[in-house]
Amino acid sequence: MGCRVDLSASPSQQKLIYVALEIERKFLVIGDGWKIGKPTLYIQGYLNPDKHPTVRVRVMGDKALLTVKGLSVGMSRAEYEYAIPVSDALEMLKLCEGPLIEKHRWLVPQGKLTWEIDVFSGENDGLIVAEIELEGETQAFEKPDWVGAEVTSDSRYFNSSLSLAPFSTWIL
Repeated sequence: MGCRVDLSASPSQQKLIYVALEIERKFLVIGDGWKIGKPTLYIQGYLNPDKHPTVRVRVMGDKALLTVKGLSVGMSRAEYEYAIPVSDALEMLKLCEGPLIEKHRWLVPQGKLTWEIDVFSGENDGLIVAEIELEGETQAFEKPDWVGAEVTSDSRYFNSSLSLAPFSTWIL
């Protein structure tokens, strides 16, 4: 549920771009059969990573977003996302707690859905996860052979958690 607006509009014309219940499932990635096309570099941080709602600042290329996410209940949570000027986002990133999250994101279409594969770097180097946004919690979808164990319910894999306890600090 919700709507997305073209981020290519000038910042003064960009408004709320997503208001809805976010429903996503998250999986570890095995193999590299998903590497199609060019990734986009994402740099993001959290103004309050250990509180609810969380407030995220994200820069991806020449675009930036400010996102407020509610408490996760199962695989769902409220999400409100706003386009902001990149210059503002870069200043806000300086205010973020914990290390910034750095990752390259690949988008892999599959039917009417799109897998988002995040390859983390920096303090989360070595972590690769795939997410898929769904219209409902019971929506069926095909899992490609590169999709491994599901980690949707494991809060360690939330990006906000990774800014407090990076993957490099985990004892595996």
